[in-house]
Amino acid sequence: MHTIGTGIVKAELDLLAVFVALVCSGIFVTLATFFRIPTSTSQAIVGGIVGVGLAIDAPIGYTKFFTIAESWVICPLLVMLLAFGLYHLITRILRRFLTGSILVQNAMGWLAIFSSCYVAFTLGANHAGVAVGLLANLVIINPMVLLMIGGLSIAAGAVTYGKKVTDTVGKGITQLDITAAFVAQISSGFGIHLFSFFGIPISTSSAIVGAVVGVGLVKGARSISQKTIWTIVIGWVMTPTLAAFSAYIIYKLLKLVF
Repeated sequence: MHTIGTGIVKAELDLLAVFVALVCSGIFVTLATFFRIPTSTSQAIVGGIVGVGLAIDAPIGYTKFFTIAESWVICPLLVMLLAFGLYHLITRILRRFLTGSILVQNAMGWLAIFSSCYVAFTLGANHAGVAVGLLANLVIINPMVLLMIGGLSIAAGAVTYGKKVTDTVGKGITQLDITAAFVAQISSGFGIHLFSFFGIPISTSSAIVGAVVGVGLVKGARSISQKTIWTIVIGWVMTPTLAAFSAYIIYKLLKLVF
């Protein structure tokens, strides 16, 4: 929340600038979700902030910005390697010692559910702050209240509009069994948690996609849908770019009108 609020644009944004940045980022995340592309809310909001920052000629904290941008590349690669190694290790152990055990299958099922909850927890730890960081900087509402509102809104979005992206991640990249789902989720959750600890607004979607690719590589590169991966990567690039461009243009137009 502090990184989004004060770390990128080194000036106080007015209410109009905050409104434009949030609306533009929200629109492009919604469009990506409609087309089943697991894009990043944090990438979109960072793009929107940079766009309005440039529109008001505010100094941009490029050091912080490039640190955030680097994390969007480093995190998926990190969790991909972690997921690849962990899945390779676990599958070898299960095949050698515990093949066909119903108890082990049930245990892996519960572990998969737990790891999914862990990813959701880390998403809240990262994305709720991303969503309300600009508003918190305006000191209109208590930051903890804003975080609660952001968390409830994330839950509402998941329930009402999350199934399309769920299908893309769960089925569109590679086929996942219970063990693969557990490894992908625990690996991505670790990556998101790590970057949240350092106050870096990471892309949850890129972390999860990286982890899914990691477990898919254990089965071989042919098991991964390259078309889906390229669609997702294009979405990652276009979302913050379009959010920044539209925020810049819309803020300038609104300033002329009002």
